[in-house]
Amino acid sequence: MLQYYNYFSTREFIEANSYDGNDLGATWEKEQTRLRIWAPTASRVSVNLYKSGDQDDCFQTLEMTRDIKGTWVTVLYGDYNGIYYTYVVTVDGESKEAVDPYAKAVGVNGRRGMIIDLSSTDPEGFRSEPLPELVSSTDAIIYELHIRDFSSDESSGMLNKGKYMAFTETGTINPHGEATGLDYLRQLGITHVHLLPAFDYKTVDETRLNEPQFNWGYDPQHFNVPEGSYSTDPYHGEVRIKEFKQMVQALHRNGIRVIMDMVYNHTYESVESDFNRIVPGYYYRLTQEGYFSNASGCGNETASERYMMRKFIIDSLIHWVKEYRIDGFRFDLMGIHDIETMNQIRYELNKIDPTIIVYGEGWTGGLSPLPDWERALKVNICHMDTGIAVFSDNLRDGIKGSVFSAQERGFVNGKPGMEDTIKFGVVAATQHAGIDYWKVNYSNAPWAAEPTQVINYASAHDNLTLWDKLTLSCPEASREDRIKMNLLSAAIVFTCQGIPFFQAGEEFLRSKPINVEEMKFDENSYRSPDSVNSLKWDLVTENRMIVDYYKGMMEFRKAHRLLRLTTTQELQEKLSFLETPEANIVAFVIRDLNEGELCVIYNANRHNARMSIPEGEWKVYVKDSHAGTEIIETITDGAVIIEAISAMILAK
Repeated sequence: MLQYYNYFSTREFIEANSYDGNDLGATWEKEQTRLRIWAPTASRVSVNLYKSGDQDDCFQTLEMTRDIKGTWVTVLYGDYNGIYYTYVVTVDGESKEAVDPYAKAVGVNGRRGMIIDLSSTDPEGFRSEPLPELVSSTDAIIYELHIRDFSSDESSGMLNKGKYMAFTETGTINPHGEATGLDYLRQLGITHVHLLPAFDYKTVDETRLNEPQFNWGYDPQHFNVPEGSYSTDPYHGEVRIKEFKQMVQALHRNGIRVIMDMVYNHTYESVESDFNRIVPGYYYRLTQEGYFSNASGCGNETASERYMMRKFIIDSLIHWVKEYRIDGFRFDLMGIHDIETMNQIRYELNKIDPTIIVYGEGWTGGLSPLPDWERALKVNICHMDTGIAVFSDNLRDGIKGSVFSAQERGFVNGKPGMEDTIKFGVVAATQHAGIDYWKVNYSNAPWAAEPTQVINYASAHDNLTLWDKLTLSCPEASREDRIKMNLLSAAIVFTCQGIPFFQAGEEFLRSKPINVEEMKFDENSYRSPDSVNSLKWDLVTENRMIVDYYKGMMEFRKAHRLLRLTTTQELQEKLSFLETPEANIVAFVIRDLNEGELCVIYNANRHNARMSIPEGEWKVYVKDSHAGTEIIETITDGAVIIEAISAMILAK
């Protein structure tokens, strides 16, 4: 591979082989199907045609013709809808069979691509129904969810357990008669569901779905096709496509947009990946010694800076938007991708719909040959479009302690000196005169240019759940106090500028126990059983007060644009921090002549605190365990008592 690797970066190769057409893969029409593959180093390419996705039933092999810019083509005359295919690519005298990276449908376990009439998979009304409204990305409230976790537990009351179709079920209830599933999501008040990998991944055997299997899905196989294990029939390529669209349609009809978790940074296979079988060495970064570099921590990393890899990523995203009406993308280990690619992605998506949300992890899982200054890291977000956001690990760990130490605490669970880190979260990692940046964890300067570039959160699928983290870091605390910490965490996330995000079940104290008696919890449940990963819908009833608090906080955020500012200039003009009477308290006001005034106070102390606030008549909307848009009380004397480990929010 190394012999080609350096050649791929030469001007000669790039000019001769950068294909910019939109017809890679199989383009179906009733009268004919055109197949085009990019294989510039191949001496021969043929296509095998099969009747099924897994049987030994090849009925024809056709030679392909070398065409422009490194591509090979052939035309199949007649209606080939439902026919499966693979390519055989010969490079340096060695022939390998590969699945088309541009395949838009596949058979079981992704062994073969499938030619398909995609229009035949659309549910009725799918193209014409309006999308849920979204004005700005800061209006979003993102709920991170694994498709199987959503319905696999018996308490879900859903019939299509672990399937796309579970999202289409209505009227489902837990054993206590409370809403679950789609009805619950609609009532909760979120605006977006973030689905953990739902493209076709490698690590669940679709021929053994009657056996216990689980994976988060960060093992990419086919980027342009839905995962088969979530369908009711993984053997017929059209089924997963229809059911995925039905899921999206059901969510849209209930006012919820859909975000996909995309893992373009690596593939499950390296040498034997379809990319590498077709163009050895092109799609990946290599070390100077010729080995796969491994910034993903999964064995390889893709070379997004290369023209055809960048094109593949952009083409793939456009396919999901146009074919499946996807509303946003989260980029796994986005720091592996180059800045130019991310900016180009934002540019191309804006042409289709500027309300499509784009965000990712501004870090990597290891060292990369790509220089730091070219990578889409958190520290480089100022060089990226303001419509690209990154997760704030500053706020995440500032709230509850480092994800890498179960016992370490943060602001809500008792660590002193975290006030400026919380303030840093309040202003969405932007420049503000009220912060001492030298006291902020992980950063000594602002890294975001605008609030739209920040995802605020306390928990996600990685690491311990919020409830498990609070349990392990505060073993001496009562359950009541740990619940207060959970509520305070939520109040912070929902009142910070930027985009709020939380893990499914955080609002009903989701836990992933391995051994409760020994206080052992699963912090990396990527392949743990349903007993660990599934949402326990009984907890909605058991923790109704907490669920209602989350609902109330979301209602309040939606009701007040001042919590959803879109520019740093406006934030600097309107938001100011207040003097506090003691440590472990953060307080601020946001003022607008036309929109009124908000006062937000976080008290992390384990005792009540009295604090002066600006004069005037203030209406209290959030206090202790109560949150919402209804007035709790009125304050007129310029001072308030903030309950221990709680937030208070007032408006006038």
